[in-house]
Amino acid sequence: MTTIFHKIDGWRSNPVFGQLLRFAITGGFVTALGAGLYAAMVALTPVHEQIAVFAAYVVCVAIGYVMHSRFSFRGHGSRDNVAATTGRFVVVSLISYAMNAFFTWALVRGFELPRWTPVLPILFVTPLATFTLNRLWVFK
Repeated sequence: MTTIFHKIDGWRSNPVFGQLLRFAITGGFVTALGAGLYAAMVALTPVHEQIAVFAAYVVCVAIGYVMHSRFSFRGHGSRDNVAATTGRFVVVSLISYAMNAFFTWALVRGFELPRWTPVLPILFVTPLATFTLNRLWVFK
């Protein structure tokens, strides 16, 4: 049992683990919000899936930038050039949007699965890609 606590202590002192944990909390909230907005729009309205993905993206990108820059990656990297950091964040956000739009198109139109199925890769695949890009490129 003592060995387990020592390992947990080691993880807690690792800055990447702290960032990953904070990113999971913040990103989980933003991702769940986006997935919830998408799911509500396609369940309650006749709006096209791609419009629902885009609407959810617009809401979440603004919330995500503030939360990730102030909480997830606090103390990581330099914040000397806010314009460059913001620009890189927008590029990563566009990549995540493209991934989510692709998942939506492939699952709903390509495989003719129910309109809610893109929520699964939106929740579990896109966040891993965006954490890596944010850590290594945006908030470097």
